[in-house]
Amino acid sequence: MGEAPAREDGTVTRSAEYVGSFPVDDCCLDDQIEQLHTQLKSLRTCKRRRAVSLKFSNKGVKMYNEDETTLLMAHALRRVSLSTARPVDYQFAFVSHNPGSTDAQLYCHVFKARHARAAQFLNLLLCRCFQLSYLEKHPEEAQEDSVGSMPRRNPSLLNHGFPLSVSALVSFRRAPFRGLLPGSKKSQKSSDDPQSSQDEVFPSSSPSLVRKKAIRTKVLRSGAYRSFTFTPLKQRNVQERLNASQGKDQDKKHVKRSRTPSLAETEEALAQAVWAWAGIATDSSYSLLADDVLGSYLLCPHPKKPKCGSLIIRFPSGLVTHLIENTRKGKFLLEKCKTEFSSLAELIEHYTENQGELPCLLSCARVNHCYEWEEDTSTQQAMKPFKRLSKAKIKSTRRKDWV
Repeated sequence: MGEAPAREDGTVTRSAEYVGSFPVDDCCLDDQIEQLHTQLKSLRTCKRRRAVSLKFSNKGVKMYNEDETTLLMAHALRRVSLSTARPVDYQFAFVSHNPGSTDAQLYCHVFKARHARAAQFLNLLLCRCFQLSYLEKHPEEAQEDSVGSMPRRNPSLLNHGFPLSVSALVSFRRAPFRGLLPGSKKSQKSSDDPQSSQDEVFPSSSPSLVRKKAIRTKVLRSGAYRSFTFTPLKQRNVQERLNASQGKDQDKKHVKRSRTPSLAETEEALAQAVWAWAGIATDSSYSLLADDVLGSYLLCPHPKKPKCGSLIIRFPSGLVTHLIENTRKGKFLLEKCKTEFSSLAELIEHYTENQGELPCLLSCARVNHCYEWEEDTSTQQAMKPFKRLSKAKIKSTRRKDWV
């Protein structure tokens, strides 16, 4: 697969052919999906199409003419209710309100891609936009980073040989001797070096003489001894360096934590992000999956076997967890199924087209959980388009890179 062409503003542009649009009945989600796919099948042989350019971003979807000079259609992301595709017929479609039309009427806009992978990618782009929009509106449900907790205080100099209090000072008798050996010549140092002059507060001599001189000059009091490695200037310089390095580390961790996921990824990475609901906390993913289309799924570590993967699928009976087993040949096998696959992409693609031992097919369609029914947002809060199902009672587990 190739790279997704992306601009600096996060917009991804792909070419397609616009087939047209048709009205969608206001009904329950599962019935609506069935109606959509029935209508899409009837349009697969439609030859009346127009070459267009589609631009995807976290703000919405725009359709331009082939030269990208004329804007033909624009939909805010909050007004797009769901996205779907039929890769077998190279079709991609999304359901939304037309700007200016009544809020009660929905329309499905249908596009024909060049091939099955292109149709799949268009759908993944819009599904990922839904997820990023949800993360933006619900930052409290974002998945915690694995970089560890932030330090609560600056590091101490005690681990670097610099005592910070009288009680922490060491005796001269146990301090490393930095004086010159008898008969050796003292190296010349520039008198302009302040650090060198500070190091000479205790001249190179025997410990007992240094101690007596320090007591006479009142450098040491009450029998406290300072380490040979301690000088005020050196302590201050090292403390500043430590603070600076600590600040840089915190900035790096902060950047890593606050990094906003982007659409500018390879198709493989984009697919993994959509399948795993990347960036959204596990508990929230379960809850959102319960409100999604029939056959939607979440790719994540198994709740009881963190080193193994699992597919959590929304079946008519609710959410069901299927273990993804790793065979001795290095292939993937879905629990209670017989077919082996060399990759997760092949496994998901197979059960999207073939039901096999599953109660229903896997669905590539996804609901926009930030969808707003009414156009006037000043008086209407964001609503979910379909009735919330009961939350999945699945034990939460922290996501790991098990693939």
